[in-house]
Amino acid sequence: MKISDTEQETNAGDKLHWTTEAESALKKVPFFVRKKAKNRIEKYVLDKLKIRRSSIGSEVVDGAVVTIEDVKAAKEKFLSNMSKDIRGFQADRCFGASGCPNVANSSGSFLEKAENLLEQENILFFLKQHVKGDLKYHHEFRLSCADCPNCCSQPQIKDFGVIGAVLPAIADEPCSQCQACVNACPDHCITMSDNSISTDSRCKIPTIDFSSCLMCGKCIEACPTGTICEGKRGFRVQLAGHLGRHPRLALEIDGLLSESEATDALRNVIQFYKKNSREGERFAKIFNEPDMLEIIRKKSIN
Repeated sequence: MKISDTEQETNAGDKLHWTTEAESALKKVPFFVRKKAKNRIEKYVLDKLKIRRSSIGSEVVDGAVVTIEDVKAAKEKFLSNMSKDIRGFQADRCFGASGCPNVANSSGSFLEKAENLLEQENILFFLKQHVKGDLKYHHEFRLSCADCPNCCSQPQIKDFGVIGAVLPAIADEPCSQCQACVNACPDHCITMSDNSISTDSRCKIPTIDFSSCLMCGKCIEACPTGTICEGKRGFRVQLAGHLGRHPRLALEIDGLLSESEATDALRNVIQFYKKNSREGERFAKIFNEPDMLEIIRKKSIN
């Protein structure tokens, strides 16, 4: 995964002290760009004071304070240079790679392929051709990846989102009826039912309600006997979510897609977006037909 310059500054920025007034101003920034704004403000302060960890040989930055004047100055500089910083798309991922215990399926490889695809499609050039006036961040195509159904990176409100998932299955291994899977399921999808194969009425096996299962894999991890095992690993794909004046959660493509299928689905989405976005409208705004979910899915798996 690519790491931006502003993200590289975060470690140094963590040592900065914010005044109460500056922190209050930061809280007024919309939550979905607050982290980026914080990084840019702290980078501005470090640049202004000419402080670099390499120059002082320490990770500690002494005496550096972020004031309300710094916030205002950084905001003015940011707004005046916004169009120069536009990449054409935003692609992010949750914290799964940092050792999160909830990872169902890593999206790291998919994200790398997705970023390469978005670069190849030259979304920035497309936006420059179709958007009237200066480009702003809200014009960019937004993609987000989550490694589990907790969705810390909010793929449900992005143009294209993937959620790492693992589909459980019932193996032939005898069930100890320990109830570990029942207790581990966050969504109460598992019950113990009579085993119709066994003549022993006391013998029960786990039954999974797949209509409610979010494929987090918790039951697989909890099962001590291997009765519940991994059936298939892949991604749930979300399309056309957005916030704004008329917010809408993304629509989900049916089924669990492999990495290559999810990449193909993204390619189909980009083609549709470039063909139908006349003035640089977000994909979420021009994608209004639920039937297109199946069209995109069929194209991605054929």
